[in-house]
Amino acid sequence: MFFLIFWLLNFMEKGVEREKGKLDKFPSVTITMPVLNEGDTVRQTLLSAINLDYPRNKLEIIVVNDGSTDKTREIVEKVIWQHKETRIKLINHIKNKGKGESMNEALKIAKGEFFTCLDADSFIESKALKKMLPYFKDKRVGAVLPLMRVYKPRTMLAKMQWCEYIINLFMKNIMAKKDCVHVIPGPFSVYKTEVIRTLGGFAENNITEDLEISLRLQKNHYKIVQLLGVSVYTVVPETLKGIYKQRNRWYKGTMLNLFNYKSLVFNKKYGDFGMVQLPHVFISGLLAATMIILVGYTMILKPFVMWLYDMSYINFDIIFVFKRWFSSTIYNFSMLNFNITNIFFAVTAMACSLTFLYYAYKFTKERILKHGIIAVPAYLILYSFIASSVWVWVFFQLLTQRKVQKW
Repeated sequence: MFFLIFWLLNFMEKGVEREKGKLDKFPSVTITMPVLNEGDTVRQTLLSAINLDYPRNKLEIIVVNDGSTDKTREIVEKVIWQHKETRIKLINHIKNKGKGESMNEALKIAKGEFFTCLDADSFIESKALKKMLPYFKDKRVGAVLPLMRVYKPRTMLAKMQWCEYIINLFMKNIMAKKDCVHVIPGPFSVYKTEVIRTLGGFAENNITEDLEISLRLQKNHYKIVQLLGVSVYTVVPETLKGIYKQRNRWYKGTMLNLFNYKSLVFNKKYGDFGMVQLPHVFISGLLAATMIILVGYTMILKPFVMWLYDMSYINFDIIFVFKRWFSSTIYNFSMLNFNITNIFFAVTAMACSLTFLYYAYKFTKERILKHGIIAVPAYLILYSFIASSVWVWVFFQLLTQRKVQKW
């Protein structure tokens, strides 16, 4: 509740990031696409980059095929042949090297003044570069991020993530006002090429290289800007297994990178980022794991065991128990039976959450009922449970030193 109200007050004070106007000139831009077995989406992703509303002579695209075993390479080669007017270079790895190394290989030969990574399951709107590049007039800006939207969610889990992305990216826009953005997502975040090269490129032995480069930018006092007026559409997992694998990597990478950059935590030199944001990120994961264990034990496991114990004395006569409970509830009802303190905090937290929800949809120009009536309730009810469950397993894996796949 403290952090929720903290960011809500910052929003009330500072509002959201506004558009910076038009470009004075068109700088050169390199778009890199690291791909691994993305045959289903790579063509559409590549075409979204080719069709950007930007001078063709100022744009180059580098596709790094990192050891794909499907038809990714053939699809990319066909698109290159069909669009000879666009500068597209294909680099093929026989064996998988990892996303970080693939991006560094593209960075070494990039000719653009700006460098952006476009994940092969994401599609960018045509005017993105024209809207994003003006923010680099501020010399402190090291990266500019678009608004991630879920691409055509079909299942309930995908619609839940659609809601999650809208709210989280809106909150990240507020965080950007306080220089508190701690992760730069893969889909079409734009960097200054010189800055990334000066910092040593992307981390190669890191399961969340996007989060690591964010922390490195923050450590070197570069500003990260989160926009709401530029959209990139990304495909999300639609099954529990897919969500688990994705979030397991995200959360584990968060903890490992926080440990590597622990010198920033509670460091006044980094302002609110060091004193508020990084402690918040760690505490959120720890609390999520702790609370689901405590709630599971105190509200489910322990009451169930006690219920079985008590029922054994009456030979499990459920009808008798129901009658006693019903009559007791009807004739002995009192407001004093309720825990007013817990109700107060629950209502307050829900009010703050709904306020964020309202403004998030308002400023991202989304309709709350766009994907049906179930999306928002599913997010509010299920998201915390799913995320907390993954956090429990992540901490267990970290304690037992289990690894996760890099890509």
